[in-house]
Amino acid sequence: MSNYALESCTAKTPDGVNLRTRVFKPKEGIKDNIVIVLVHPYSILGGCQALLKGIASGLAEKGFKAVTFDMRGVGRSIGRASFTGFAEVKDVIAVCNWVSQNLSSDKILLVGSSAGAPIAGSAVDQIEQVVGYVSLGYPFGMIASILFGRHHKGILQSPKPKLFVMGTRDGFTSVKQLKKKLNSAAGRNEVHLIEGVSHFEMEGPAYDAQMVNLILEFIASL
Repeated sequence: MSNYALESCTAKTPDGVNLRTRVFKPKEGIKDNIVIVLVHPYSILGGCQALLKGIASGLAEKGFKAVTFDMRGVGRSIGRASFTGFAEVKDVIAVCNWVSQNLSSDKILLVGSSAGAPIAGSAVDQIEQVVGYVSLGYPFGMIASILFGRHHKGILQSPKPKLFVMGTRDGFTSVKQLKKKLNSAAGRNEVHLIEGVSHFEMEGPAYDAQMVNLILEFIASL
């Protein structure tokens, strides 16, 4: 039997898109008022909130509220997915505003997985309640930058604390590329490398527990 409760609801963007949202709540004592909002991988390649259920439920079982949602054009969320993820930044902001209003929280940690990382990164400084950011496999590499390169500036210039988690065999971004990008980044930037792990391997359920622990360690440091 699980130690969390699951609620389904709808958040609405200013441009009228209804976003299917799930809230994972601890059944017993909540350890912190912070809410972790998780942003799923690239919609066009099948990214959806279900991919983040393992991490969200793991966080709830550890006493933290976590929120997942389907970005526009995914699952039961209406609208159309964009190629570059800029329309989806509005989705992240709308869900964070919904969290602030409905979950009585003035602190949000934004976590982006794969292409969800640049999308979440562009939203960080547009949401006052966001106190930190975690990237799980940010696609900084040359080919991915064709789609997501214009998102880089938003997160690299943010003064808010940031954690970048990546496998050393990522495939989209080399360790050298990641470190070069972060050399010019503002604020506090931490890197956690997982030896010998590829991009999609790290996205898989086998690494959910490790992602939960890394997120909780980062929260403790804020």
